Order: sequence, then structure tokens, then C-alpha cells
Amino acid sequence: MSIPDYISPIIGYRVWKWEKTGLKSLCGERWKPSQLLAARCRASVVVGPIAGRAEAVHDAHEPPQTNCTCGVYASKSLEQLLTTGYAKCGIHGEVYLWGTVVEHELGWRAQFAYPKSLFLPPDLIPSETKEMESCLEAFAAYSTDIFIVGGGQKIPLCRRGSGFDAAGLDYLIGKRTQYYARRQRDRTLMRGDRVAVLGRGIAVVERVDSTWIQAVVWNKCELRIARKCIRWDKRNMRWETRPSASVETNGKATAK
Repeated sequence: MSIPDYISPIIGYRVWKWEKTGLKSLCGERWKPSQLLAARCRASVVVGPIAGRAEAVHDAHEPPQTNCTCGVYASKSLEQLLTTGYAKCGIHGEVYLWGTVVEHELGWRAQFAYPKSLFLPPDLIPSETKEMESCLEAFAAYSTDIFIVGGGQKIPLCRRGSGFDAAGLDYLIGKRTQYYARRQRDRTLMRGDRVAVLGRGIAVVERVDSTWIQAVVWNKCELRIARKCIRWDKRNMRWETRPSASVETNGKATAK
């Protein structure tokens, strides 16, 4: 797909949603990589039951038409998207519009369109390595300029015709490093943490080292558990002993 060079396409502003399959309009229309989006008149095909039969709103026509609402929509300015709140609905950016274009006071309706540039919120790209790589590969398929924006920053991530930008990749690497550091910190068993001990209940950690932990159940029964027998359960979001864990009772009780 290429933007026609024998005309000057209009550049508008719009918002997309992002799913694993790629960009989508807020109404659910998919924007495929390297393929122009051709407008369709839904009013000519949307039907409803009238006296037991289906009728179109009007005859089929090439969109857009001045007396219809069909066409690919775009705003004339980014400020318009910001003031109306649409920019918060997903990815905002610039879009090429060409073919037949109907102008309105605040925007256009076009026959054909394709993204010119995309501005991503920083949390859109996942920090987990495989998910990040998959997401970046999907974005790169659009062969358009892509930026990460947020907190007053505008970091180039991908340049049309040049591939990924070092600044954007450095940002994502830093974000991934912070993610793994935070995850490691969150998954470090510490004094005061609670551990679900199978068959005994919830124990509170009193002491922990690389080999053993000492914990107390119901504030009176002291347990000694091998550190390797304790794992973080993602589904339950808690520390648990493995089914084969060896749990030792110290044989003494501590009264409150």
C-alpha cells in the first residue's frame, strides 16, 4: 500500500484502539497494516425489521456523500481531540485522507485513509519481554512514524522507512528493567509476609534466609519450612507451600 503521490492527501487527526490484531476504530473497524482503509456506507446496508422485511436506509453509493454520514472521520486539529476527550480513548495520531473528502467545520469524512503517525501512551507496550516483542512487531508492520508520549515526553520509537529508533528502544529497555526489578522486589519473601501452608493455614514469616524460613501459625505454632518449597502463586496472588513441602514443627508453643 502506498499513499498516492499525484495528489496531496489531507492530514487529519483521529483515535484508534489497539488489540492484538492491530489498530481498530472506536467503532470496531480494523485498520490492516499496509492496506488503505476504504470507507463503506453502512446506512445503505444496515437493515431493520419493518413489517416483517428488511429495508436499507437509502440506496448504495460511493462514500462519502454530503447528504449522508458515511466516510472515514478525522478531526482538523489535535486540540479538538484533546478538548472532546477522545484522545484518552486509546492511541491518537495523524491520518492521511484522500479520494473523495467531505469537509465539515471541525473535520473531514474521507473515502480512503491510512495512519501517518501514532502517539502511544507509555503503558500500552507491555514490559514482559515476549509480549513487548510481539507488540513492537505488530506496530512496525504499519510502516509509519510512532512515538511514545507521556509525562511531557515525546520519544521516537519507530521511523517510517528507517525502522526502530534507538531513543524509543532505550526507553523500553529501561521500562523493562524497572518492571523486572519491581517484580523481583514484589516476589522476595520477607519478614511479615503471609504464606499459605497446606493443611495448616496461613503462617506469618518471622525469619527468612536463602535456605529456611521460620513462620508462626495462629500466633502459637512455629513452623520451619525449606525456602525452596515456597512459591508465588500467580492465580491466588500469594505465597504458598508446594504440595510436597516438608514442614517441621519446632515442638514448642508461644503464648501471647
